[in-house]
Amino acid sequence: MSALVSFIKTRIRAEGPMPLSEYMALCLMHPAHGYYTARNPFGAAGDFTTAPEISQMFGECLGLALAQTWLDQGAPAPLALAEAGPGRGTLMADVLRATARVPGFHGALRLHLIESAPRMRQVQAETLGRDDVTWHDRPETLPALPLFLLANEFFDALPIRQFQRAGEMWRERCVGLDADDALTFGLSDPLPLAQLDHRLADTQEGDVVELSPAAQAAAGTIGQHIATRGGAALILDYGDWRALGDTLQALSGHRPADPLAAPGTADLTAHVDFEAIATAAAPARHSRLTPQGVFLERLGITQRAQKLAEGLQGEALDSHIAAHRRLTHPEEMGTLFKTLALYPEGAAPPPGLDP
Repeated sequence: MSALVSFIKTRIRAEGPMPLSEYMALCLMHPAHGYYTARNPFGAAGDFTTAPEISQMFGECLGLALAQTWLDQGAPAPLALAEAGPGRGTLMADVLRATARVPGFHGALRLHLIESAPRMRQVQAETLGRDDVTWHDRPETLPALPLFLLANEFFDALPIRQFQRAGEMWRERCVGLDADDALTFGLSDPLPLAQLDHRLADTQEGDVVELSPAAQAAAGTIGQHIATRGGAALILDYGDWRALGDTLQALSGHRPADPLAAPGTADLTAHVDFEAIATAAAPARHSRLTPQGVFLERLGITQRAQKLAEGLQGEALDSHIAAHRRLTHPEEMGTLFKTLALYPEGAAPPPGLDP
């Protein structure tokens, strides 16, 4: 039995079944045994591959979109260029390279990364090779500057609570112990929940609805910052405008896994409820939710792909073409992943997105 499993079972015996959100938080961020604190899960050798690891074109497109947004808002200086959940730092490295020729942008930016895992901070520092990075555990400590922020596959990794409808009330999904002392899912007694009153109209008996207090809190902080000080946030993740159903998933070695089988060794994520993000971010305005493929095409990713392809042949060319397809095609990441922007009242949304 691993140390984390023992810790979780001891907690359950002492306090009773724990909400799914608490279980996820322990699995992902336990200081000594959490998934993100004890390992580097990104890339081919890890458990999953994110868009920036697929191709440099992703970060280039996003970086230039943020830089153009900065110009459209009058090029405020200084500015906070930030990323929430920066992974190995690949996305930010591509952003910085792509925006190097935007007049004044690099001279004005102050670089901030929202990352609480010490191991990942070290990887990011090595990737970026800069001595001017400021790390934050959470968005609340970002500086009082115009904020231009990227959040790619950040919100999907924040803990969720799950509720199953029971008449006009809800039963919360919890993690407990079965008769053989193994971790198992269970349900609480039915209780009314004011937060989900609005979901009584579009759900039926037994339907599952997910809430992420952590995601809503982060969105609220980022939205308030942008509404007050200017800037924009580009949020890219898998999910839809309104969540319905059990979307919890575990991934280990690029394959689906049982979320209860080996706590701390698999990535746990859930689809993002973009409506909840947009609502929590008010008074910042939000763009229309747009499929990632459509967004990237509007930013010119195909033209960039064609330019890069000019110097390639053989397997390198085939890999390049496959990367473009994976990022944009409806049967790959193009439709499942969505883009939402936050921006101030009176400003235009970032390029590639509609108000």
